[in-house]
Amino acid sequence: MRFSLATSAIALTIAVASCAAPKETLAETTPVATETVAEDTKIADAKAFMARAESELSDMSDEASLVFWNQATNITDETNAAAAEVGARATKLAVSLANESKTFNIDDLPPELARKFTRLRAGITIPAPSTEGAAEELSNITTGLDAAYGTGTFNYKGKDLTLDELSTIIETSRDPEELKAVWEGWRTVSPAMKDDYARMVEIANEGARELGYTSLDQMWLSNYDMPPEEMEAEVDRLWGQVEPLYDELHCYARTKLNAQYGDDVQPKTGPIRADLLGNMWAQDWSGIYDVVKTDTPGPSYNLTARLVEKGYDPIKMVKTGEAFFTSLGLAPLPQTFWERSMITRPADREVICHASAWDLDNKEDVRIKMCTEVNKEDFDTVHHELGHNFYQRAYKDQDLLYKDGAHDGFHEAIGDFVGLSITPEYLKQIGLIDQSEMPPAEADTALLLNTALTKVAFLPFALTVDGWRWDVLSGETAPEDYNDAWWAKRLELQGIIPPGERPADAFDPGAKYHIPGNTPYLRYFLSFVMQFQFHKAACEQAGWEGPLHRCSIYDNKEVGERFNAMMEMGASKPWPDALESFTGTREMDGSAIVEYFDPLMVYLKEENAGQSCGWDRVASE
Repeated sequence: MRFSLATSAIALTIAVASCAAPKETLAETTPVATETVAEDTKIADAKAFMARAESELSDMSDEASLVFWNQATNITDETNAAAAEVGARATKLAVSLANESKTFNIDDLPPELARKFTRLRAGITIPAPSTEGAAEELSNITTGLDAAYGTGTFNYKGKDLTLDELSTIIETSRDPEELKAVWEGWRTVSPAMKDDYARMVEIANEGARELGYTSLDQMWLSNYDMPPEEMEAEVDRLWGQVEPLYDELHCYARTKLNAQYGDDVQPKTGPIRADLLGNMWAQDWSGIYDVVKTDTPGPSYNLTARLVEKGYDPIKMVKTGEAFFTSLGLAPLPQTFWERSMITRPADREVICHASAWDLDNKEDVRIKMCTEVNKEDFDTVHHELGHNFYQRAYKDQDLLYKDGAHDGFHEAIGDFVGLSITPEYLKQIGLIDQSEMPPAEADTALLLNTALTKVAFLPFALTVDGWRWDVLSGETAPEDYNDAWWAKRLELQGIIPPGERPADAFDPGAKYHIPGNTPYLRYFLSFVMQFQFHKAACEQAGWEGPLHRCSIYDNKEVGERFNAMMEMGASKPWPDALESFTGTREMDGSAIVEYFDPLMVYLKEENAGQSCGWDRVASE
């Protein structure tokens, strides 16, 4: 079908030229015919180049994916070396093809072909310049950063604790001294990354400039079917829609934390201490629900406890997630998924536990990599990661450069959109609760607060990560200012401060996987907005008439059919086309998340009445 569309575009160009010919003499038309032949030749050459590029990239992807999988699920000197080697070759190939593609003028190509050329040039996350040895140096750095994070530990009370174990303390402890010690302890793994990270930025910016971009941040922002400056404005617009909701949540949580810890630990005014929010990065506040819970009744059940009571293990968690997608009419995951995924942390080797979904052959070899535990958080995470896998498989028949989300926010939104259907009704349908435990309408405020602690609290953190990184990549923030700039962003957007003065050598951004792992983060902000758009559209398709937060699309085949049609498009069309196909609108919009949390917003405003909300968004000198 894509070939037919491209061919039609070429044919249309020729037809228009022919229509003008009768008005001119034969002598006058000859140059036009010659020019048309030349254009046809250029397009044919471009198509031949693209066919070769996709074939070479596909072969490299198949080889590299397996090597990277082996390194992520078994961190050793040997797997690190293999990952560095194949990473260097993959980067060289991608940069070489991107540079070679510049011999063709995108403006002269049919839209379908031009789209592929644009994606080829802008789609390299960390490009290396063609300078001798640059790709190898860059690959060694990125592999080393990844491994340093994955193997990081902190000795606390005589025991070397992993990030998982440290995070559990952050979530469950209510001792501010312990929280501070563990929070600061995890950040001892990252100072050693700083020099390598700065060198990586230097090399990658050289690579971006070689590909025609002023800096790497502009290259990343070129992947959204609009000029980078327009995309930045779009982000500001979306944040403006949802920021008032965050500000009320911040004010409410701060008041509750003050009541828990007192003025000496958490004052009634100003920013919130980062280690008190129940998450290692203060990106998800659901861990402190017991501290900030509403004075209205909540659900009578605890989902984590209920999963344990019902005999769930990690495999059953993943099976349940798969069953949601198959209830929509999607085909089950292949048997190889169960044979090849890493669903629990192995006892005999070091691994990168950060949850991720993989597609190793761009066809059917989809997998997840998780150190799954039986709790509510991982129950949600399973649905999210499987969303990636079902999306990957849906677009498997697209050409290689279109085997991706319509933009990266789509990929992240898919699983989370499904996760919004993990409602009490859904839990009843799958037997985790019974009818007598269904929360009454007056429990909605508590339910919404619990969701907001995950969804709304995350929004400014997502902007912080890439807001900081864009300034680093553009050169606006120098290496010596990395940490100060990080906390300036966190204060400005989140109203968060560290629990104490940070050391001069601190590199706190490196304590978040997506920084040393070089995962662009804007995708998560966009996904947290779009998932509510998807949810609202799906609930309307299902004929739902109640409040959005009570709607579940579980077992709705009609919604599943339209959902799968959008996923099958992959990146073959500009993202507004994909968005419109499912939601009926071509614009990302934060109004759905505002509508979803409207009952909570009313409650928060009532609770915050008389409080001194807000904070000074610029640090005092």
